[in-house]
Amino acid sequence: MEGGFAAWLSLATVVALILIDLAVRITALIVVPRNRRPQTAMAWLLAIFFIPYVGILFFLLFGSARLPRNRRRKQREINEYILETTEGIELVQKDPAWPPWLEPLVELNRTLGAMPLVGGNSAQMWADNQQAFDAMTEAVKAAKRVVHVEFYILSLDDTTRPFFQALADARARGVKVRVLLDHLGNLQYPGFRRTKRFLTRAGIEWHLMLPLQPLKGRFQRPDLRNHRKLLVIDGEVAFTGSLNVIETPYQKKKNHKRGLHWKDYWVRFEGPVVAGIDAIFVTDWYSETDELLVREAAPVRLSGDGHLDCQVVPSGPGFSGENNLRLFNSLVYNAQRRIVLVSPYFVPDDSMLYAVTTAAQSGLHVELFVSEIGDQFMVYHAQRSYYEALLKAGVKIYLYPAPTILHAKHMTFDDEVAIIGSSNMDMRSFTLDLEISVMIHGEPFLSQLRQVEDAYRAVSRELTLEEWRERPFRLQTVDNLMRLTAGLQ
Repeated sequence: MEGGFAAWLSLATVVALILIDLAVRITALIVVPRNRRPQTAMAWLLAIFFIPYVGILFFLLFGSARLPRNRRRKQREINEYILETTEGIELVQKDPAWPPWLEPLVELNRTLGAMPLVGGNSAQMWADNQQAFDAMTEAVKAAKRVVHVEFYILSLDDTTRPFFQALADARARGVKVRVLLDHLGNLQYPGFRRTKRFLTRAGIEWHLMLPLQPLKGRFQRPDLRNHRKLLVIDGEVAFTGSLNVIETPYQKKKNHKRGLHWKDYWVRFEGPVVAGIDAIFVTDWYSETDELLVREAAPVRLSGDGHLDCQVVPSGPGFSGENNLRLFNSLVYNAQRRIVLVSPYFVPDDSMLYAVTTAAQSGLHVELFVSEIGDQFMVYHAQRSYYEALLKAGVKIYLYPAPTILHAKHMTFDDEVAIIGSSNMDMRSFTLDLEISVMIHGEPFLSQLRQVEDAYRAVSRELTLEEWRERPFRLQTVDNLMRLTAGLQ
């Protein structure tokens, strides 16, 4: 009797587990694809179906790309501030040199990110990290009223110490210095603790961006990060681009041993666009501190010699649309002759892959600059899985030589428009990371950026389709497997 009951109980348990497993899978098929691109939904479903319990746990932790409701509310509120703090719309010169497709793009960016196109700007650029650090340090030394610092990685070391000391000296002479740095972005580096100690001892007000502090009630999807990089001085000068404030080998012994170093691209702006870049800082400061800053710097002088039209495009999970992806795709489709893309991480979604390959197949000259080596295993191999489709379409791929990681992020379209900023061309930057991009129209800037592209090309090696098809089978397998994870990275 007891043996029969035990057998019945075992059978009932097995049936219950099967029904639960079936219910989970059916629920996943209903819930996971909701409001997700097919590629991302398929990646999650594969994880749940093949490793069900671990897959479900990871989906609960990482499945939502939305910031907490309170932060999304703040983003909506701050959009009104952005509209009020941007000047210079009247300085835009809509002369015959404007391509006919530019005005709709300006309106798209305005609709998505609230920022208008503003004229009367000037810019200076650096493709050398040390020169960029030196320029920022000198700008901070000249600060009179307020300095706003926001970086994904902000770490004190021998290379960055002069910049940190300039911040401390500015604070000592009465300048208001505010600092934002990403929590998990900095937690992984040895300089994190000494950076916090230095800022605190200098009397600088600093806060972590998107802190992962569940015991303090601060929790969101752990890999949602603030990837922006910007510096604003007195509301008159702003810097942005791909640069993190850290030594070029990123404080890692293995990088020093291999001789690895990162190469970035950095731009200094003057003119009305500075207020737009500062509005991004104000947005993130409000999100982290609940303090809405009033304008503390002198009004921007609008009668300068700048001849550039600029539009700041913020993006990230605080917005309802993928602002940077929509902008990039629109520019690719509207280009008439030439497209040059520079990105350390090129892992496109289907829409971007179709846009880039369609442009090349339509006869446009399309170039992609990437690094010969990678610093992130999964992303590097996922990126490589797209090379064959790009090469077959006619895209020219240039590999920047090791041991340098080409970390610059910029692109040019015809001789009309450039995009610079913090955004990579991958699904993480499109969906999960808070980014800043600046769209620039103006021949002087485009000409200088073309010279930077020429310098990349002079030292890079062009990858051919024949060479790519001959790579070892084991590498092809790894590339294709990592492609399955692209939607989750």
